[in-house]
Amino acid sequence: MGKAVCDTIEKYIAKDEFHTVPENPVNIVYAADDNYAEMLGVSLLSLFAKSGDVQKFNLFILERNISEANKRRIHEICGTYKRELPVWIKAKDICHELNMKVTVDRGSLNQYARLFISSALPADLDRVLYLDCDIILHKSVEELWKLDMKGKTVAALLDAFSKYYRGNIGLQSKDIMFNSGVMLIDLKRWRGDNIEEKILNFIVEKKGKVQQGDQGVLNAVLSKDVYCFEPCFNAVTIFFDFSYEDMCIYRKPPVFYGEEQVRKAVEDPVIVHFTTSFMSRRPWMEGCSHKYGEEWMRYRNMSPWRNMSLRQDDRQDWKRFCSWIYPKIPRGISTRTAGFFQVYVRPLKNRIFC
Repeated sequence: MGKAVCDTIEKYIAKDEFHTVPENPVNIVYAADDNYAEMLGVSLLSLFAKSGDVQKFNLFILERNISEANKRRIHEICGTYKRELPVWIKAKDICHELNMKVTVDRGSLNQYARLFISSALPADLDRVLYLDCDIILHKSVEELWKLDMKGKTVAALLDAFSKYYRGNIGLQSKDIMFNSGVMLIDLKRWRGDNIEEKILNFIVEKKGKVQQGDQGVLNAVLSKDVYCFEPCFNAVTIFFDFSYEDMCIYRKPPVFYGEEQVRKAVEDPVIVHFTTSFMSRRPWMEGCSHKYGEEWMRYRNMSPWRNMSLRQDDRQDWKRFCSWIYPKIPRGISTRTAGFFQVYVRPLKNRIFC
């Protein structure tokens, strides 16, 4: 159904990907500030609950101003599952490191912390799995951890963005753009290819203004060195908000996964990633209707934050308006109208201001 809209990713993805590569322990990295400490805790609960087959985790948290109270709550979760406590690493400040102002195009400045993953972590680590805080494990992490990366530096989800986003960061129309919220990283290759230096040089070249911030930088530097894993390893919110055909119209990616691959990711994900969307609220907000929102809440109700109130809908006014008006308009018209802004207007704005 989506073949006429975009090329599918089958030619980019190997079929014999599940080879046993490394043994335990599994090295997990998060980056968080105090605002996301609760989401970090819920994510950890799901990781430990679903990955009992993993003998040992080495857990590293690149943190920015996380309170001692929230650190104790994280330690409580580790203790409940008899897992070793995390190694807390002070996140580097990108503005301080480069001595320049760096624009936050999305999220918070703390997301730039993962760009320093090679220098921040112990030098003897060869492979790590980076996870955003806004994810839960629906199945064990073991399968992803043992993925054969086919000699690439990073394994990640192929993201659905139009060719105009690619052009803004110096890529060709069918070059890979990936979602950086779940990344399996070959740290040995990362260090050997001086990826951190290339990343910082790119930010300086762009005078601190990069489309999609840290994710845009990673795409610009690593597009040719990424292995696209199956979408079940990073089932993002857009998979749930749109049908496959509508998603391809709305985002118009020049290359993407096939419809069956996305369907399997929705029905049986390994990782559910609650990314931002104008169509829906995230599970820590009141009124979330995501398919896996109740699963997120089950873990929250097991957490030290269970008696705290959910957050209010903090989406921008235009996003709340769009989510209200979108279902009231005939689907074909609403999808194409939203797609016009997503495919053409937004990257044009990025080109002007970034």
